[in-house]
Amino acid sequence: MAGGREIKTKIKSTQNMRKVTRALEMVSASKIRKAQDLMKASRPYARAMRKVIAHVAQASTDFSHPFLVERGDVARVAYVVVTTDRGLCGGLNSNLFRRLLPAIREWQGKGVEVDVVAVGQKAVQFFRRIKGVNLVGSVTHLGERPKLEQLVGVIKVVLDAYAAGKLDRVFLAYNDFVNTMTQKPSVHALLPLPVVAAEMVAAEGERAPTPSYPVHGLKLEQKHDWDYIYEPDAATVLEHVLGRYIESVVYQAVLENLASEHAARMVAMKAASDNANKVIGELTLIYNKARQAAITQEISEIVGGAAAV
Repeated sequence: MAGGREIKTKIKSTQNMRKVTRALEMVSASKIRKAQDLMKASRPYARAMRKVIAHVAQASTDFSHPFLVERGDVARVAYVVVTTDRGLCGGLNSNLFRRLLPAIREWQGKGVEVDVVAVGQKAVQFFRRIKGVNLVGSVTHLGERPKLEQLVGVIKVVLDAYAAGKLDRVFLAYNDFVNTMTQKPSVHALLPLPVVAAEMVAAEGERAPTPSYPVHGLKLEQKHDWDYIYEPDAATVLEHVLGRYIESVVYQAVLENLASEHAARMVAMKAASDNANKVIGELTLIYNKARQAAITQEISEIVGGAAAV
């Protein structure tokens, strides 16, 4: 059995660790409300953008935007992966990577090149170690109030590559905030929009999409014989509107992931604090037993010495 001094040292270190976990738990509990408010505030804009895109895509325009054209032969795909900058949030990031890697390996098995745009420090660190994956862009340290301006650069890298024909598919991976206890790793198609619509139809057959689902409310399967009047021209308007649509979806994913991060960290730190309490209780019991054994031994030695005299 360990000595009393060693046990007291373990108890002290565990108590210090519990102070840290409790502080992190309280910090995340205070920040999760703000993150949820940001997430909910952006949803009406994202839904309105999806509605606009649905109407524009259903129109019969002479101009065919690259984002609306599905290419048959897929030679290169890209993933926009949204993760956290910091750890201590349980299995939030690892669950997303575990969900994402089989899809990447499947594409690579077909001879398809895979590019990754990393949003968050954890994604940058992870994909730098993965062989066969090209890390073409990254952005980190978005803070507690992410700005769209911080994401425009990496989004433009993907959009320009797709418009130039260098990419055939674009996917978005992030953690979908369901509630405080549940964060679901999600991988959805981002481009082209016909693939997005097909994914939405398949998802509706399995379950009703959540309000944050990137293709919620977007239907492209019907065509009409009418068209809009574009000013100055269809190419300029569609280029602007479709670009804003992609930005809104990615920005919404970042906010969903931020809320998921604080929720996961709060739950993880609560579990760590509870485990620390349990360990402290067990160590205290062991310390008391060791102390009692030491006292009993001293008394026995005193009594034995007195008897010998």
